[in-house]
Amino acid sequence: MKLFGTDGVRGVANGLLTADLALRLSQSAAVVLGHRRADQGRRPVAVVARDPRVSGEFISSAVEAGLASSGVDVYDAGVLPTPAAAFLVADIEADFGVMISASHNPAPDNGIKFLGRGGHKLDDSVEDEIEAQMGQAPVLPTGDQVGRIKRFSDAEDRYVVHLLQSLGEVSLKGLKIVLDCAHGAASGCSPEAFAAAGAEVIVIGADPDGININKNYGSTHLKNLQESVISHAADLGIAHDGDADRCLAVDHTGEIIDGDQIMGILALALKEAGGLKDDTLVVTVMSNLGLKLGMAKAGINLVETAVGDRYVLEGMRAGGFNLGGEQSGHVIFSDYATTGDGVLTGLQLASRVAATGRSLRELADAAMTRLPQVLINVAGVDRARVKSHEVVQEAVAAVEARLGESGRVLLRPSGTEPVVRVMIEAETADLARAQAQALADVVKTELAL
Repeated sequence: MKLFGTDGVRGVANGLLTADLALRLSQSAAVVLGHRRADQGRRPVAVVARDPRVSGEFISSAVEAGLASSGVDVYDAGVLPTPAAAFLVADIEADFGVMISASHNPAPDNGIKFLGRGGHKLDDSVEDEIEAQMGQAPVLPTGDQVGRIKRFSDAEDRYVVHLLQSLGEVSLKGLKIVLDCAHGAASGCSPEAFAAAGAEVIVIGADPDGININKNYGSTHLKNLQESVISHAADLGIAHDGDADRCLAVDHTGEIIDGDQIMGILALALKEAGGLKDDTLVVTVMSNLGLKLGMAKAGINLVETAVGDRYVLEGMRAGGFNLGGEQSGHVIFSDYATTGDGVLTGLQLASRVAATGRSLRELADAAMTRLPQVLINVAGVDRARVKSHEVVQEAVAAVEARLGESGRVLLRPSGTEPVVRVMIEAETADLARAQAQALADVVKTELAL
């Protein structure tokens, strides 16, 4: 079985993801990302961070033991967002980084994600190298050649300063903002950054206890944020996920502003400032058709990639573009970050509200008109047969014919969960729901395990 998925190695802690696996993975990464790439004559250096789920404690200990036993010096950054880990790898010129998190997944899950030099996510080929290296004997130096483990004492401060520098001269003074930190990795740094930028901050979902991460709070559970924005008469709300690499928002009326709308707002802002490279935004195939139409009206091109922020990054790097992301809220500003950064995105979104004096609702409406979109996750099916099953593909073609040019069909296996995703866009919500359910029923019947 292949260990690496679309976002590192992820599974139930002490199920798939044991301390032994974490140690062996780290010893392999020490060879592939450390010794093979480090300058000769010195020990490689790695940054390790984690989200606050309880299993991160033993997994990070195993990771650090594997690295240090393989001759890698480790900077332990503690609980920090994934984008903070990526920033720190670049900031101290480390050879690589390790983030221990299962992002938006519930507390029993965890994951190990490696970052290359400069804080970049790894290519598939490099992950394959790490997995192959696990079949070889580890590098185990002795004496003074073993690695050291040090506490990265100013890690959070460095990251917050970096976030604030991205705002330039814009202040958030006068804005009341509700922050939902998902009881996750941003519970400390996100409120600190928004307050330092001048906003009046109301914080919810920022009391992590190791097992409540993503539970009823965060970007996958927006009800509490919506209610808080309304009850506090706030200008907007920002929601992170467990490792804070994504951001969704809520306007002053409590309506959700999704990743497509956020990207549309920020793309228009960058274009207006002359900072959008080649007037191009990079998105995935899951982005709403309304975003494409809205950006075309503004003279902004869209480049589409496969689903996954790593593929958005690849598309951005290949074309030299500086803004991209996903409907789920992963937004990447390559001028400031090497990966999706939910805190950075939230700050940039709030700064656009502050700079224009317009509400978040007005900005979203100006960026795009969202077509009704229905997504159904079909579980208990063989996701590997989606593209090859004749009856399923015939059903897709039939729905596409019914929708014509005013709609869209997307059927794909999830890269992180054992489900098949059925997504339909149509002129009306009723039509989208009906066609999505019809196609989901075919998938459920034809691909049943």
